[in-house]
Amino acid sequence: MNNPIGWFEIYVDDMSRAKTFYETVLNVSLTSMVDPVDGFSMYGFPSDMENYGSSGALVSSPAVKAGNNSTVVYFSCEDCATEASRVVEAGGVLEREKFAIGEYGFVSLAKDTEGNLIGLHSLK
Repeated sequence: MNNPIGWFEIYVDDMSRAKTFYETVLNVSLTSMVDPVDGFSMYGFPSDMENYGSSGALVSSPAVKAGNNSTVVYFSCEDCATEASRVVEAGGVLEREKFAIGEYGFVSLAKDTEGNLIGLHSLK
């Protein structure tokens, strides 16, 4: 059986601000995926289609407002405390510092610059 998630999108209102937030917190570079059309733009997270896990993108669209949704995307980390330590500096809000989730490792919860709740997950 495959894992159920094949792709994710995080909707944002201010692409430049959100892109800077994720690049800073996760220490990655996002790349443009489409030419902006009618206010629509996408920046993809780094991915390796040959390995486990899903990739996704930040999306800005006049049709969808950011924040206040009920889905949480968890980003894989070596130690989620490291990424959590960069959240406030990057303009976000640390909702909950690193905490144990039993045999499944550790999680930190944060809100990005657009009000989206995200998770940071690590095994140590």
